[in-house]
Amino acid sequence: MRPGERPEPGQVEPTRPGDTGTWRSLNSVAPSGSGGERSTAHATVHRFTDNLSLRARLTLIYGMLFFAAGSLLVLVNYLVVAVLLNALLSEESPAELIENSHYIEQVLTHVTRFSLLALFLVGLLAVALGYAVAGRALSPLQKITRIARRLSERSLHERIALSGPDDEIRELADTFDGMLERLDRAFDGQRRFVANASHELRTPLAINRTLLEVALSAPDVSPDLRTVGQTLLETNARHERLIDGLLFLAKSDRELEVKARVDLSEVVTTVLSQLSGAIDESGLSLRQDLRPAPVTGDPVLLERLVANLVENALKYNVDEGEITVRSGMYEGMPAVQVENSGKVIPAYEIEGLFEPFRRGSGDRVGSGRSAGLGLSIVRSVVRAHEGVVTAWPRAGGGLVVTVCLPVSQGNGTEPAERR
Repeated sequence: MRPGERPEPGQVEPTRPGDTGTWRSLNSVAPSGSGGERSTAHATVHRFTDNLSLRARLTLIYGMLFFAAGSLLVLVNYLVVAVLLNALLSEESPAELIENSHYIEQVLTHVTRFSLLALFLVGLLAVALGYAVAGRALSPLQKITRIARRLSERSLHERIALSGPDDEIRELADTFDGMLERLDRAFDGQRRFVANASHELRTPLAINRTLLEVALSAPDVSPDLRTVGQTLLETNARHERLIDGLLFLAKSDRELEVKARVDLSEVVTTVLSQLSGAIDESGLSLRQDLRPAPVTGDPVLLERLVANLVENALKYNVDEGEITVRSGMYEGMPAVQVENSGKVIPAYEIEGLFEPFRRGSGDRVGSGRSAGLGLSIVRSVVRAHEGVVTAWPRAGGGLVVTVCLPVSQGNGTEPAERR
């Protein structure tokens, strides 16, 4: 593929050495033929009705009912006037009746015309009143919607407490209040559990590690005992990583406690400097394309997100492989992308990698290199920041993971040029 060309639909763009400025894109096959045309026609037909709010639909129903009733009233009025005029002129002679029939038609025409005009004007007033009445009737639902949007883990104590008649909307509000009370108790119990688990699980492991290190530091330790002690230390360290990952996963699933202006390029630079030793020892080639990508979020969580992506690329790579880290504006959003070489991963296994205790090999406990929570924490942090994370297989083996976060308010950065 020559520079500047785009891959065909459904084709994964191959890797070019040194091509760090090109974001990897996941292409999907566009629908073609009659199926696509039918989908477009179907969307066009239903676009109008799908975009109508409930208040607009109720107003439309009120207006249609009024105009239907008004049209029926105009017809009845026409028939009544015609019958009365014919009754008044029934005693006249046929010659006079024929002479006056022209005036009867004019009277009926004027009556019909003014009745339709009155129907139109009063109908507009009725539609306006119907819109106001519909808004008044839906105001309790709007109150429920506002509270539901404002709710978060730390504001579950709020209640709707809707007053008024004991009708269907009042029953809905009371049911919603009961659900909020149960959620508040559940989240409160979860917070207490995380706090207690952080203390109860870390303390024994720290004590075990200290005792083992003290015992192994003795000069008269036998080789067999030293071997057993090293094995126990490695097992203890793995359990500590597992517990830290579980606690961090529980923390990242909650609402953000800290929101600050952060540049993803600075976060990536910090993480790469912290992991420089591990990258040098791995023998992998690192390529960077770091451009400004300001976001609003928790700096600690974002740093952990990038670190997990880079560590995942380090652990599941091949000899003399490569890692490419990018940051900048991707499809109009601040983003960070980590691409690594590695074993070929089927596309249907990608979603499972974001589940806890899942690894590329598909086992749950067979790998001692990690706890299997890296990508799970990534997805949890992305959700807490209301972003999107996508992953797809890399051409030739490996994985491409892209994290896109909402644009920070006041962001004046121009999107990076996509070559």
